[in-house]
Amino acid sequence: MRFKKRFALAQLFCTILLATPSLSNAQQRLKVAVFAPVYMDSAFKGADYKLGLSNLPKNMLPGLDFYNGVMMAVDSLQSEDKNLDVLFYDSKGSESIYTIIRKPEFAGVNLIIAAFNNRQDIAPLAEIAQHRNIPLISSTYPNDGGVINNPYFVMINSSLKTHVEQIYKYVQKNFSSTHITYVKRKGQLEDLVQYYFRGAGKASSAAPFVYQTVDLNEPFTTQSLLSSLDSTSENTIICGSLNEAFGIKLVKTFAANGNYNCTVVGMPTWDGLKDLDGSDCNGVNIIYTTPYNFVRTQSTAVTLSSNYKTQLNGRPSDMFFKGYESMYHFCSLLIKHPKDIMEHLSEREPKLFNDFIIEPVKNGSDQSIQYLENKKIYFIKKTNGVTK
Repeated sequence: MRFKKRFALAQLFCTILLATPSLSNAQQRLKVAVFAPVYMDSAFKGADYKLGLSNLPKNMLPGLDFYNGVMMAVDSLQSEDKNLDVLFYDSKGSESIYTIIRKPEFAGVNLIIAAFNNRQDIAPLAEIAQHRNIPLISSTYPNDGGVINNPYFVMINSSLKTHVEQIYKYVQKNFSSTHITYVKRKGQLEDLVQYYFRGAGKASSAAPFVYQTVDLNEPFTTQSLLSSLDSTSENTIICGSLNEAFGIKLVKTFAANGNYNCTVVGMPTWDGLKDLDGSDCNGVNIIYTTPYNFVRTQSTAVTLSSNYKTQLNGRPSDMFFKGYESMYHFCSLLIKHPKDIMEHLSEREPKLFNDFIIEPVKNGSDQSIQYLENKKIYFIKKTNGVTK
């Protein structure tokens, strides 16, 4: 695996240096720029790989797997005679994003796809996208980075506000007749979550549901939590905190006290938490949200996983699938709608894994468009370690 990872890095290094199309070619073909944080400088000195047989640094792996997904999508597009000029850039390389977007090769880019891992990298790409009237697809980062008045910035990994609003609607539709308790810990982020939750209730056209709020001190006692429940009724508990340890403790506390029929609705940070699969969480229905739902048993996922294993001798992460889906889906839309892709960003086809419902986020005062965001949220249910 180490050898194949080194090979992938060497291939990436060559791609960055050699993927620039000629100017005549760029005038004839659509051009896509992809950014991901690969931290190439930590693996190479010039053209020489410097890590030897050491494992790759953990900070390299997400961006590298996003790149692997992008490149496999390029292969798929080429096999369908969907040809593009693709430029890949390491957003954590030696050159700043501001330097990259001023390069002659960046001229004529029709679409930008990015895997951000911090807010600071968003602004320069959002600005150039707006200046050139082309979409910037932010595939992985659930934050707008302070972008305002920019309808060309497209956030696929939905914001916390959207998750909380959808959670309110979900509970309202499915659990309004149960005994509902909103549980939070003390903290500024928790206060923000609660603000969004209350706002969702005020904005709802349907009758708001009745719930009680429990604000727990940490470490909280079992009694302080269970005293809010009803042993004679079905209980729905909403976890109003992104803190993973707090959420896991909530679930385990309910599981250890089987006198209560409980469904716990958690935050998007619960996606992928292996602690929720343990036997000490059995007996509690767990529900959480995610903007991405990669079903590994789906035929496309099986094929991609097999190709990944053959090429890289490993198991692909979700970042690989995000890179593949972003590249294949949005580049297909670009080829289909080269002059007005902005009008077609919510088209379902070609669908790989996820539906995207891309809608404008508007300023509350003047209704101006701040940016575009994917409003499609999946609700995942997990009972006794089995996911549905």
